[in-house]
Amino acid sequence: MRRALDLAAALVVVGTLCSARDLAFVTCQTGDALSVLDIAAGKEIARWSVPGKPAGVALSPEAVFTVAADSKTVRRHDPLTGEALVTVTLDGGPVGIAHDAMRGRLFVSDWYSARIWVLDDISLKVTRELAVGAAPAGLALSADGRHLASADRDADQVSIFGADTLVLRTRLDVGSRPFGLRFAPDGRLFVGNVGSNDVTVMDVANGEVTATVPVGDRPYGVAFAKGRAFVTNQYEDSLSVIDLATLTPLAKLDTGEYPEGVDTTADGTRIVVANWFDNTVTIFDAETLSVIQEIDTCDGPRAFGTFLLEEAQ
Repeated sequence: MRRALDLAAALVVVGTLCSARDLAFVTCQTGDALSVLDIAAGKEIARWSVPGKPAGVALSPEAVFTVAADSKTVRRHDPLTGEALVTVTLDGGPVGIAHDAMRGRLFVSDWYSARIWVLDDISLKVTRELAVGAAPAGLALSADGRHLASADRDADQVSIFGADTLVLRTRLDVGSRPFGLRFAPDGRLFVGNVGSNDVTVMDVANGEVTATVPVGDRPYGVAFAKGRAFVTNQYEDSLSVIDLATLTPLAKLDTGEYPEGVDTTADGTRIVVANWFDNTVTIFDAETLSVIQEIDTCDGPRAFGTFLLEEAQ
């Protein structure tokens, strides 16, 4: 309770100063918790109890959404206090999550039943189900709100839907065991293939694979900043850096142990990586590629999804 009050008080202060800051909402699977981190201040400012081994996370200015796989629970949290405002238990294996703020919808992948649940983002009531390939993991929505993509791990494919109609547009064969995926600023879709140690790049508008880029051992999450793609490599404790214009690998950066979730601050200057086995996040300068600092989190940070939010005032 004390930490929740500290967070609320801090947000009031920020509002008074008419400034903005980046907050990270990091799900911690082992710790049954979520760490709220102030990136600029370099510290944890709140810790919420989230039972059921949470991993998936998605954000909006009005809510934080978490997926706890062991308890099959999706929650809508108050972003100030962490209170679970709405909780729903699904009947399969919820894993990945993406939020469609434009249409008030939440998408959750079902690892066991090859489907995506479509939920109302206020009530969390299931309104529809979409069929995908076996063992869907990561979900991503394009910045323009036109495309919804699912990494169908055991089918070695990505399913792409029209986000407005929810009609399947195409399925593209990718590398082995695709897991985390995200749309680049230019609209291309990147997916990390944990089985083949590469990233597949797709032109979604034309429905085609355009490139395959080698990365490190067991790539997991993808983020973008400063004209580059950043890919976490779980088994290599590293972050691959790829030039977006040429798709040339530029560098591999050391992270903490077993990096997973990765996201970008709103101004595009910082890359934040969740290190599952180290109970930390590592913050990189997206331009110089240097480590700025590490911040301690709760036990077993996964941050699978979009976990950075700018608190605009």
